[in-house]
Amino acid sequence: MFAGMNLAQWLTLAALVVLGLVALLVLLTGCWGLFQARSLLRRELSSYFLSPIAYVVLVVFLGVTGHLFALTVEQLTNTGPEGLEYPMQFLLGDERFWLVFLFIPPLLTMRLFAEERSTGTLEMLMTAPVRDWQVVLCKFVACYAFFLLLLLPTLLYWPVLLDLQVTILPRDQWGQAMTASSILLVAGVGVMLLGLLLLWPHLGTGGRVVSLVCIVGGLAAAVVGGIAHYHGLGGQPPDAVHLVTMHAGLDPAPVLTAYGGMILAGAMFIALGMFISSLVRDQLVAAIVSLALSLPFVAAGFWRPSLDTGDLVYRIMYFLSVPLHFQRAFTRGLLDTRPLILYASVALFCLFLTVRSLESRRWR
Repeated sequence: MFAGMNLAQWLTLAALVVLGLVALLVLLTGCWGLFQARSLLRRELSSYFLSPIAYVVLVVFLGVTGHLFALTVEQLTNTGPEGLEYPMQFLLGDERFWLVFLFIPPLLTMRLFAEERSTGTLEMLMTAPVRDWQVVLCKFVACYAFFLLLLLPTLLYWPVLLDLQVTILPRDQWGQAMTASSILLVAGVGVMLLGLLLLWPHLGTGGRVVSLVCIVGGLAAAVVGGIAHYHGLGGQPPDAVHLVTMHAGLDPAPVLTAYGGMILAGAMFIALGMFISSLVRDQLVAAIVSLALSLPFVAAGFWRPSLDTGDLVYRIMYFLSVPLHFQRAFTRGLLDTRPLILYASVALFCLFLTVRSLESRRWR
């Protein structure tokens, strides 16, 4: 495999290895920082479930997506020119969806630092035994987790959008599927569920560590067992008899790429809104400014002049417009790396600016 590689390929491979190690180091550092500041993370996450604005956002978002899902199902049953070729394009490429989505990140992020400033608790938070980047990371993870919670109920649309057919192996044939990979899969799922249940009672730090180890270890075991059970692993063929067989009548790629793009796009808008919240004292001002700065990323979804796709203005518009990314790429099953780089770079840059904004208060 490596014998016929030239110098450029070796350099590319070395760069990828270095980037992978750096990303792994950053991920481990972030996880350790979250664990050290877990009390702050728990406080920030629980505050969303005590806020009426969060529930209003949840209801409105699910109402709009539910309405668009009903229209998508109606179009799927039509034939001829009224039918749909890409259902996710009708669901996530609609202007009504992005009009609602535009208001969600500002409403979720406006209180993160602006409320701390207005109530005077930011100074107390800055003197706590946590670093500035830990404070920013805890607030971002808590807000981002609630954003992912908004998307979680929409997973119920997948069976219809994919025309999913699930077949469970009859009980009298379970013995035929009892292989090492299937046992690892079932055991991994069981251990992961046990770890989630252990998070509910207050077991102290030791109990939290055990629950996290169960979740991570169970997830890893379930992934390895599932890959070996369905696709084979290490040169071994997959199992002949499967516990659960799923068949999608429609191409699953548009659904996967659309949700993947939505997850990264949400991180960008949330990081942008959190940075604005760290600069102002009033929550309403934070929401308005964040909304104004987010508008260029979705404006082309509402205003689309008739331009040639090769025109420079259109290419700039496409590079910045999140709705166009979904209409032209993600909802069609195409994974365009250019928008993903945009989302990740803007999110990381805004997180960096938020940390610097907090650090500047120490010098005042």
